[in-house]
Amino acid sequence: MKALVLAGGSGTRLRPITHTQAKQLVPVANKPVLFYGLEAVAAAGVREVGMVVGDTQAEIEAAVGDGSRFGLEVTYLRQAAPLGLAHAVLIARDYLGEDDFVMYLGDNFIVGGINDIVETFRREGPAAQIMLTKVGDPRQFGVAELGPDGRVVGLEEKPREPKSDLALVGVYLFSPAVHAAVAELKPSWRGELEITDAIQGLLDTGRRVDSTIISGYWKDTGNVADMLEVNRLVLESVEPREDGRVDAHSEIIGRVAIEAGAVVERSRIVGPAVIGRDALIRDSYVGPFTSIADGCQVADSEIEYSIVLKGASIRGVGRIEASLIGRGAEVTPAPRVPRAHRLILGDESRVQISS
Repeated sequence: MKALVLAGGSGTRLRPITHTQAKQLVPVANKPVLFYGLEAVAAAGVREVGMVVGDTQAEIEAAVGDGSRFGLEVTYLRQAAPLGLAHAVLIARDYLGEDDFVMYLGDNFIVGGINDIVETFRREGPAAQIMLTKVGDPRQFGVAELGPDGRVVGLEEKPREPKSDLALVGVYLFSPAVHAAVAELKPSWRGELEITDAIQGLLDTGRRVDSTIISGYWKDTGNVADMLEVNRLVLESVEPREDGRVDAHSEIIGRVAIEAGAVVERSRIVGPAVIGRDALIRDSYVGPFTSIADGCQVADSEIEYSIVLKGASIRGVGRIEASLIGRGAEVTPAPRVPRAHRLILGDESRVQISS
């Protein structure tokens, strides 16, 4: 079995962060979302990975390399434009050959990994295996319709009138039979080759498509709210440690991971939280569910339930919460601004905020 990991796309819902950074590399708990997916693929026993990339190929390739750090062998497959999930399968046809494969969307996060579904697929041998989860607004997703016996009878991409509340999670398993279905596709009303149409093609030709309804946690980290929620979830399991320096005037409460080279002075940190390498926390409060990346500075400020990317600085700010702050961004005081702030800042931003 091989894996096809999708790491293209422009990440419009995460702008301005994704103007200068691939959306799959935006970190949660100080680790890129994409890395969690690659670790899940490796844990499932898959070794050969085709990485579908677009305009951010250079950045993805610099971060992932040849895949050896994950126990993988990564081959990069260039997609000229994001023309749909089935289009990614189409351009990967030669790489995939006649192997079964798992397709994993690189900006998705699934608690518990994919070991069970991969094992079930290998044992049962359907033409395709899909993961489903109940959602509040199915119109935003690919939607599956199940028959009375629980079998998949139909699929539709972002339907205006959904036939169920079961959305497709961003992990699919396929036999080589899917290639014939993909070859027959025409662009949808969205101008894309839809993977839901390919799976429907398998059903229409009498092929077996199995499904698993997951009860665990899944998120498409395509927007800020979901990024913060995934960050919260990952931090719930952080292992406390103090590899950096914490002075006698500081207070560390709960599960807080302080990386080597970090300095905490006259501050209070309440976990779960992560403080990255060479970060400086001085005269500040860092609240629960906050990730401070490498080389950041937080001084005379309060922040919680937020993600702060590499090299950002926050100085003299009364309070920040539910925020995503980009690489190298600076947040400083400005007069006549309310004390409560909520920010989404792109890389290298400059913002003045009143204390």
